[in-house]
Amino acid sequence: MINKNAKASVGIQPVAKKTRRRRKPDYTLALIRLILLLIAAAIVFTFLPASQQPPGLMEKAGIYSAAMLAALLLIFSLRKAYEWERVVVLRLGKFHKVKGPGMYFLVPLLDHVCKVIDIRIRVMDFYAQETLTGDSVTVNVDAFCFWLVWDPQKAALEVEDYEEAVALASKAALRNILSKNDLTTFLARGDIIEKQIQEEVERQTTEWGITVHYVEITDIQIPEPLQNSLSRIAQAEREKEGRVLLAEAEIEIARKLEEAISIYAKDAPSMDSTGALKLRILSILNEGLKSGNSMMLVPNSITDELKTKDIFGLAALNEIKRGEDK
Repeated sequence: MINKNAKASVGIQPVAKKTRRRRKPDYTLALIRLILLLIAAAIVFTFLPASQQPPGLMEKAGIYSAAMLAALLLIFSLRKAYEWERVVVLRLGKFHKVKGPGMYFLVPLLDHVCKVIDIRIRVMDFYAQETLTGDSVTVNVDAFCFWLVWDPQKAALEVEDYEEAVALASKAALRNILSKNDLTTFLARGDIIEKQIQEEVERQTTEWGITVHYVEITDIQIPEPLQNSLSRIAQAEREKEGRVLLAEAEIEIARKLEEAISIYAKDAPSMDSTGALKLRILSILNEGLKSGNSMMLVPNSITDELKTKDIFGLAALNEIKRGEDK
């Protein structure tokens, strides 16, 4: 699509990050922790005497306190991941495991959540402004791509910010493909250009555990003077196609008229090879009369070709006029 209201801007602008929607608070994990904490407290106070202080009470209190502390550590080590999330866990600074979805545990003081990866298909828009094509035409192009993370480990460990990396790689691929193709190819074969952009982006993002499913160009903005030139070229092409179709129709009509002459020649052997042209002339006159015109300008050559002076009833009109004059 070509937008005539194209606004000029200088350079390639960075891809604007979309504001993520804030997730609604989920208190399920907090509720589970609270229930486990109450159960642990109930167990401790059940075994701890409330009134008497028998011998060894301090030792038992220490044991119960240690048990309570262990229960607290266990409770707060419980985590939850949604169905579309994968959690990259480091243990002592090294990669340990990708966990999720569902409930999972982290070893206190040893495990650390490096990054939570969303493995759903995501859409990202990107654009290139004031970019030169292969034939030195300045264009502004908007596009978007669908992509997903297929390896959370690589996405978390191989690149610092995989979302920004995909955006920059897509923009660079768009500029490279634009510079390799002229504007005509870009407008006429958009599907091929989109496929080339997808392959170029995927070649870079595969090492990060990311794959690109689809790329589509949504808008192409070119300078207004060039739009006028392209419009004139397109109009000339349409006129050319119309004239070619008209000529082909005339050829087909001529063939059919020749067949008609061959049929008429059986009853009128005097018809010569010009009979097809005469039939065509009569057909043109018939079409003009059907259109409801009260007046028709006909060259004398047509009446000469028909070899008659009364083809339009002129002789009859003359006789009527002579009668009125008398």
